[in-house]
Amino acid sequence: MPQPWAGHSGPSMLASHADRERAVDVLRAGYGEGRMEQTEFEQRVARAYTARTVGELALLVADLPQGPLAHPGAGVAVPRTFLAAPRPRTNGKAVAAALCGLLCLPTMGLTGIPAVVLGHAARSEIRRSDEGGDGLALIGLVLGWMSVAGWALVVGLAVLLTVSAGTG
Repeated sequence: MPQPWAGHSGPSMLASHADRERAVDVLRAGYGEGRMEQTEFEQRVARAYTARTVGELALLVADLPQGPLAHPGAGVAVPRTFLAAPRPRTNGKAVAAALCGLLCLPTMGLTGIPAVVLGHAARSEIRRSDEGGDGLALIGLVLGWMSVAGWALVVGLAVLLTVSAGTG
């Protein structure tokens, strides 16, 4: 199962500390399975910690089961463990809910109800999908409900004052 290069990265991409640790994990697994002697394992680990590029790390683990297989025309393939995990897409309604919630103060609460509606819709969609943005939806909900409660308090006080002024 060949592992293609991710996007524009290649064997000359600089290795991170996390890349080195993943390579050492692959080496540990290979050593634990008896695929190399202790001296070879120690030498490879030392080389992994001094490696500058992902290509150097890939060469260290290329002959191990979790290491890369050759990929025609791409040089040395990067193992899946070296690839960055994809970030989930942020739900658009969650972003809109947070924006409406933040606009409640400058609009004197006019965007409160849209913030609540969008927040609930976004959280429902996020639960059904693998999208991100639950925190944004929650911000929209909290600020929206605070705005709605504020307007309910203002209207309630206005009604109370009107009723008390009419009877007094």
